[in-house]
Amino acid sequence: MRPTDLELLHVPGVPAVLPDGSRAVVSVVRPDLTADEYVGHLWSVDLDGSTPPRPLTRGHRDTSPDVSPDGRWVVFLRAEPDGKPQVHVVESDGGEPVCLTDAPLGASEPRFSPDGTRIAYLARVPEEGRYAADGKPGNEDPRHITELKYRSDGIGFFRDRPQHVFVVEMPADGERPADVPVPLALTSGEIGVAGVRWLPSGEALVGVSVRHASRETDLRGDVVRIDASPSAAPATPVPLTDADAGSALGVDEVLPSTDGTALWLLASDLGPTGRDFVAAQVGLYRLPLDGSGEPVRLTDPEDDQLSGGLAEVDGDALVIVERRGAAHLVRISADGARTALVEGQVVVTGVATADGTGRIAVVAATPSSPGELLVVDPVDGTREPRTDLCAPLRATGRLRAPVELHATAPDGYEVHGWVVTPDEGRYGTGPHPTILMIHGGPFAQYTHALFDEVQVLAEAGYAVVLGNPRGSSGYGRAHGLAIRHGFGTVDTDDVLALLGAALEDPALDGERVGVMGGSYGGYLTAWLTTRTDRFVAAIVERGFLDPVSFVGSSDIGWFFGLEYLGDDAEEHGAAALAAQSPMAHVGRVRTPTLVIHSEQDWRCPVEQGQRWFVELKRRGVEAELLLFPGEGHELTRSGNPRHRQVRFEHVLRWWATHLPVGG
Repeated sequence: MRPTDLELLHVPGVPAVLPDGSRAVVSVVRPDLTADEYVGHLWSVDLDGSTPPRPLTRGHRDTSPDVSPDGRWVVFLRAEPDGKPQVHVVESDGGEPVCLTDAPLGASEPRFSPDGTRIAYLARVPEEGRYAADGKPGNEDPRHITELKYRSDGIGFFRDRPQHVFVVEMPADGERPADVPVPLALTSGEIGVAGVRWLPSGEALVGVSVRHASRETDLRGDVVRIDASPSAAPATPVPLTDADAGSALGVDEVLPSTDGTALWLLASDLGPTGRDFVAAQVGLYRLPLDGSGEPVRLTDPEDDQLSGGLAEVDGDALVIVERRGAAHLVRISADGARTALVEGQVVVTGVATADGTGRIAVVAATPSSPGELLVVDPVDGTREPRTDLCAPLRATGRLRAPVELHATAPDGYEVHGWVVTPDEGRYGTGPHPTILMIHGGPFAQYTHALFDEVQVLAEAGYAVVLGNPRGSSGYGRAHGLAIRHGFGTVDTDDVLALLGAALEDPALDGERVGVMGGSYGGYLTAWLTTRTDRFVAAIVERGFLDPVSFVGSSDIGWFFGLEYLGDDAEEHGAAALAAQSPMAHVGRVRTPTLVIHSEQDWRCPVEQGQRWFVELKRRGVEAELLLFPGEGHELTRSGNPRHRQVRFEHVLRWWATHLPVGG
């Protein structure tokens, strides 16, 4: 890939399936470098493959479809240029959409009621006098903050704009209303709700809310029931799991069973403190709705880390399980029996079903595509592709296939990763300058999916080594826990072992090696430069660089450092933080370093990158600082398209200076 090839990344969202299983509706979004926005439409895809996919809508950015129970309507979100997403409906065969909301901060997650007469959605409700389109922040009252959790990267301050549930009536017989309908608010107050779904009866919805008394000092979240009867008025949601009564669950997602007897939950057991996210793997739970029992975990807490995509088929749950760089689709029954439906070198990102049709619509990425829609048999997992969204990018001839890599750390531990080498037709057989790339998290994983970062570097002539050291997800609980209170220990050993194994190939130049990473990967990149001078240059991006100052500046700083890097004994906590801090050892660095950071990054605040740059410059180390205005922590994945392109250009410029191809 080249930086301008970002426009060829057509990425599908979570699909919706018509009740008869004949078609799926899926959004396909891509970066537009000219408009500097993400644009996309809804597409109608015949699941039997009889006709090619066709566009269903032609808006600026249409996403998040849901289909009415009779299959006639599709509700979705439409955002105009520089605008907020609003709820629209369109007939499933096409037509002119009707706008149903004018939420000042935008709407999200529209869902049809079971009878198709109403649509529930979520919207943030701003405190009076804040976030007005024509307002100036300097004219607003000060924020009076009394809780540790008051802002979040990518959202901003949220205590003064909680997210609530609204319901709007469907237009009668599809008539176009003269004005946007007045919505009915089902929740209100300071405590918000997320991830709502209708109960089959249509009398209520269920969702997730952080509403318990100790919410300021833990990470738990409850399943709540929200009254949606026609006479409903805004009311406090009723907890169905109760952190106040001792529940240790942090619930991420909830889905009612089709028969209305239970709820499927994606949740983590966060332990007695409610903060033990390091040890907690996300699992599948089943909660009876008749009050007869507690949630029962149906997946292995040691081996299974789930990553969303909760759905149901014929009374069984469908979940996405991370597995050694893949994300597989697994079917699990109420008694815990499981069947793997989609396996191999795939990364499932979305799933939708239509009961009794014998078809599941799945969106999955592969080494050669950021995502395609597949039809999957719910019994034997037979799958057939129904889209080829990556064809334009593949036609450029600028994609390189990763090769799996296995290494052994000094203590005998096996480490898994990949190496990608440049096109021999353009760059010969090498030896090629090599870049070690380290992922963020740390409890995350590099995957088999097409990765624009790697492809851009390979197209420019670099070999890229990447993998999943201890601390990563997808390899079991023990693998993820291995660096608790031990950043920069076995994870350092593992990434260097991967690099060493890759450099055994004479096509890679062991004398010309760089290192780069973002977030936790920025931490480990900086840490490596405090430990060795073997790297010709480094790129430290959105780095977690000083766990001490992180405590007061990051949105997660109030718990992250001591839980991950500190020490369970309070008297040793500060010393442990300092011992694992790259900033405490910055005087050892001699490696030329490009620091990349976003000005609105609240996960790893900009002061982290600024201070690293200044400390290097003060000591005479070659350093540059690249700051992106208006961007947050997710710049490389969802930042403004033009900023993503410019970032790539600076990355290539830096490496061309310090690791010239053919130099």
